[in-house]
Amino acid sequence: MAMAMLKDSNFRLTFETGINEKGEPIFKGKTYSNVRKEATADQVQQAALALGGLSANLLSSVERNDSFDII
Repeated sequence: MAMAMLKDSNFRLTFETGINEKGEPIFKGKTYSNVRKEATADQVQQAALALGGLSANLLSSVERNDSFDII
């Protein structure tokens, strides 16, 4: 039977940086790598909100991306 082993984890913050000519929001993202594999969703959210608070732009979303090795 196959197993999934967590290889890498990172999270991406998406910021709303303005509005284009059509009135649609413009988004830009920043990815932070080397997140501890054992970090909980609450811990990632706390870190993301702290980092997002340092920006002049509005934090729009936070997503966590995990990579697995299938063996």
